[in-house]
Amino acid sequence: MTRRPARILIAGAGYIGLYAALTLEQRLGAHETAITLVTPNNFMLYQPLLPEVASATIEPRHAVVPLRKVLHRTRLLAGRLTGLEHEIRRAEIKPADGDPRTVEYDHVVLGLGSLSRILPVPGLKENAVGFKSIEEALYLRNHVLGRMEAADATRDEDVRRRALTFIVVGGGYTGVEALAELEDMARAACDYFPTITPGDLRWVLVEATERILPTVDESLANYALELLRARDIEVYLETLLESVEAGVQRLSNGETIGADTLVWVAGVQPHPLLAELGFPTTEDGHVKADEYLRVRGVQGAWTGGDGAAVPDLVGGGTVPPTAQHAQREGTHIGENLVATLRGAPLEEFRHKSLGEMITLGRRKGVADIMGRHVRGTLPWALRRAYYLSSIPSTSSKLRIMADWLVGLPFRRDFVHLAPLAGPDEALTEAKSEDSA
Repeated sequence: MTRRPARILIAGAGYIGLYAALTLEQRLGAHETAITLVTPNNFMLYQPLLPEVASATIEPRHAVVPLRKVLHRTRLLAGRLTGLEHEIRRAEIKPADGDPRTVEYDHVVLGLGSLSRILPVPGLKENAVGFKSIEEALYLRNHVLGRMEAADATRDEDVRRRALTFIVVGGGYTGVEALAELEDMARAACDYFPTITPGDLRWVLVEATERILPTVDESLANYALELLRARDIEVYLETLLESVEAGVQRLSNGETIGADTLVWVAGVQPHPLLAELGFPTTEDGHVKADEYLRVRGVQGAWTGGDGAAVPDLVGGGTVPPTAQHAQREGTHIGENLVATLRGAPLEEFRHKSLGEMITLGRRKGVADIMGRHVRGTLPWALRRAYYLSSIPSTSSKLRIMADWLVGLPFRRDFVHLAPLAGPDEALTEAKSEDSA
């Protein structure tokens, strides 16, 4: 009697989902496993490249990996996981269109990741933009350039001042990189605006704690802080955003700032669905994992990444939610699934961090590499080399490399693609033949 292939359901196409699927395809034959990947998008986003998408350094489509191109035996379902009946191994899926459906499985991999953490700040949801998706990065690129266009065209000093003021809330890895790259782009774009100089731009970073970049050594964080302030970027430490009303941001230090741009990158939270699946979670909603990346105490369920609390067997505590850890966790889940299906012993997940590399704009960065501190152009270049090497698609690597090489001798194209904010605007404004 022929044994049917093991049915593996993967929820989410981030680092966990993509690298688990890749490992399963590479290690198992079609007769051994049937893999289904549920995701609302047909690509995997390399989030560390978002700052360079926002600053027009690389093209948006080059920061993603097309799933159908790199996964050859995985069934992709365009939709979202909405629930699990794990006791009977059944998942509820909401497709992009049409009625909900169920999918049966033997093993499930949870890689739903995280969402932006929203605090109860009046006016925040209505006025801020996050920085976790390709759409948000592209929107910010267009928005910043659009505000510069508006400032150049107006004679109203108040309108101009608000248009050229940009506030970023959150001084962690993402916030600092986003601000540094956007500020670098806006500064360079000033050459194309006859009425705007770099001195007219006002960039503000608001951080609730006593320092920026808490994941790197304090000396590197202080160097980054000095570099930002040397570029006339205002950095407020131990300061909270208290409200956003009518384009006015009120800070806990008593200052009010009128600005058309507010970027919110003050942390993330696990995907809310994770707390509804019936699996053991931490107080803040992370699914508890064991040392093998199984859901703790649950057979047939695996997890990792931003939505999981993974024990750190090297440094103690839990594994930090970084891209390098998540990529290795995804691969490790795939390896342990192979071992499970073949009756082999599982391997504990152990990874010693290679360090942190942070871009601070064009040819500027800081890095903590295996305890060695590096500043300037070298960490900027090393960061690019690391993320380029980790992308599984050769064509994506070549396209990103081409973007970077072209950008070395040539300037960026500062194009404000206004129709992206409202693609139906042209038809709405156009006259019909009858009214012409």
